[in-house]
Amino acid sequence: MMRGGLWDMVIAMVLFGVWLPSCFSQTTSPSQDGKIKFRLAGYPRKHNEGRVEVFYNGEWGTICDDDFTLANAHVLCHHLGFVEALSWSHSAKYGPGTGKIWLDNVMCGGSENSIEKCVSRGWGNSDCTHQEDAGVVCKDERLPGFADSNIIEMQVNENRMKNIRLRPLSGAHVGRMPVTEGVIEVKFKEGWGHICNTGWTTKNSRVVCGMMGFPSQRTMGKKPSSLQTVYRIHSVACTGNEAHLSACSMEFSKANSSASCPDGGAAVVSCVPGPLFTQGRARRFKLNPMSQVRLKGGAKTGEGRVEVLKESEWGTVCDDHWNLQSASVVCRELGFGTAKEALTGAKMGQGMGPIYMNEVQCRGDEKSLWDCPHKNITAKDCKHMEDASVICNIPYMGFEKSIRLTGGRTRLEGRVELLLSTGSGVRDWGLVCGDGWTSREAMVVCRQLGLGHASSGLRETWYWDSSNVTEMVLSGVKCKGDEMTLTDCQHHSVVSCKRAGAQFSAGVICSDTASDLVLNAPLVEQTVYIEDRPLHLLYCAAEENCLAKSAAQANWPYGHRRLLRFSSVIHNIGKADFRPRLGRHSWVWHECHRHYHSMDIFTYYDLLSLNGTKVADGHKASFCLEDTECHEGVSKQYECANFGEQGITVGCWDLYRHDIDCQWIDITDVKPGNYILQVIINPNFEVAESDFTNNAMRCYCKYDGNRVWLHKCHLGDSFSEEAEKEFEHYPGQLNNKIS
Repeated sequence: MMRGGLWDMVIAMVLFGVWLPSCFSQTTSPSQDGKIKFRLAGYPRKHNEGRVEVFYNGEWGTICDDDFTLANAHVLCHHLGFVEALSWSHSAKYGPGTGKIWLDNVMCGGSENSIEKCVSRGWGNSDCTHQEDAGVVCKDERLPGFADSNIIEMQVNENRMKNIRLRPLSGAHVGRMPVTEGVIEVKFKEGWGHICNTGWTTKNSRVVCGMMGFPSQRTMGKKPSSLQTVYRIHSVACTGNEAHLSACSMEFSKANSSASCPDGGAAVVSCVPGPLFTQGRARRFKLNPMSQVRLKGGAKTGEGRVEVLKESEWGTVCDDHWNLQSASVVCRELGFGTAKEALTGAKMGQGMGPIYMNEVQCRGDEKSLWDCPHKNITAKDCKHMEDASVICNIPYMGFEKSIRLTGGRTRLEGRVELLLSTGSGVRDWGLVCGDGWTSREAMVVCRQLGLGHASSGLRETWYWDSSNVTEMVLSGVKCKGDEMTLTDCQHHSVVSCKRAGAQFSAGVICSDTASDLVLNAPLVEQTVYIEDRPLHLLYCAAEENCLAKSAAQANWPYGHRRLLRFSSVIHNIGKADFRPRLGRHSWVWHECHRHYHSMDIFTYYDLLSLNGTKVADGHKASFCLEDTECHEGVSKQYECANFGEQGITVGCWDLYRHDIDCQWIDITDVKPGNYILQVIINPNFEVAESDFTNNAMRCYCKYDGNRVWLHKCHLGDSFSEEAEKEFEHYPGQLNNKIS
């Protein structure tokens, strides 16, 4: 080893005229294929810290900590997309790596644009062990234009284990999904191999089942195997809390060897599927309403921002010390397998409610995230930009085999075609009727295909006419948006499509990201008031249908209308900008207010009786979607002035002040009493979002004929189901004292 002594050696050699060997003085030569990659690994850690791993000549390896300095860390953090390094660590603080130790005695000045420009012993020339792997802590600030990763995943040694699958034990189970029981097969570079079951335990089975997307395992007796096979893995010993089999202790046979399995055979597991994946299940099954955890904002089943329930209100989890063990507890609690990835830095979008937990440190065997050691939150500890997320392992169901997109320019778009059984029992491809098709239905299609979020749901697809499929096989589709397949959604029992012809069949455009709009509920509560506005000031509002129908019989321009007014701030907490569905060429000019409407209906305002009957309403066209303010570090992109582009940037919000036209409900005809105020953003699902359940806000409303009070304003998904049911049975305020 040469810890701390290289510079002294170099100086001595120079002073005494000793020749310096090239292995000590060379700069790092470029990779033969020119592809060098960097990643952070190990745990527990955050997304901006970890063991440094380098991909060189097709293989991942580590860097030795000999002569490591903060200057080295600066160069490496730049490679990883961060502005600078805060510190570095030695002695494998984040756990020992595997594979090659690619670099040793690295000496950078700190200003190099590549680790290749730094002095080192050269690629692969090291006398270290993995107990000396170097780590870095980078400043949590990204370089401009650098893709944000913020992912903590299990780094699998590619030389040892590439993939894993279950082969059904009998032919009777072939084709049934999901495969819950079978022989474990492991993929290596040379092909598929088996695991010797000598000494196999239920803890080992728990890890394998978790990888396959199942929350638990069944106890099985040892099943003798008649397989004539090579056993590549022996003596597996898991604790049961590992997120991946590669993290368990095990012995490997050499490639192409013929090691036997004394007194045993191939390892077999039997797994217990979660409720969403039970064979013969009703796929409209909802997750346990009593669950204390949920996932929000993810494109696929089993992924999203982690939210936990406390005192009937949902809140988020801060990402400090967030790791695969804690993420796996969440996944298993929800009926999935272990965590495939633990994500930090609000990778699945920012929450809006309270932040309940910080520094969660699970072992991995807890039944609930609340059972894990954690710290309670104070306002200075965390912000929503640090919300933790997960991607869980889920069982393979083959849903994508019964749906396809045709005619599109890329694989992310096209006309929707379904493989369904016809009257004769033969399965054939058919079209989906475009009547009533929205971005909510498109969300389900993109999820079923594994293509991420929906960008658009299209009711006409004449421009994608490249298929000979012409028959409509599904109509009247109405989805909630969280279904796993399109046939899980409500639909007609008998096809009935108003507009026949393939050109009127449904289509979708999918995307990696989506916007997510939410209303600032407390602001509505704080700014509400009543105004008696003279009719002579309401001509433009009447032209845009912003008054109750009775206004048409008023004695214009004399008299007034009574208006319930409030401000609304609409945040985009998603991962893509919110843009109007139509381009500027299709916007409608309104001469009276002298502005363009980019969406006919952007928001509904409703006043409901306690039994849910609408007693007054209002609406807001998006006459000016723009970035009023943004979070620190986010630049405004949209401004309505001079026919500018309209939209709301991620991390920004649009303010509709209480004193602008149509920002009201006309309550002239409403009698004093107790009501519910309801505001719904993007009510017709014109623009795709990652989550529509948070688009509605509701408040208790007390109106005494002269004044108005709002209380318990909340987003539609911020309370538990029980608390929301209590809200539904609101008896009304008996006085003006609101607790």
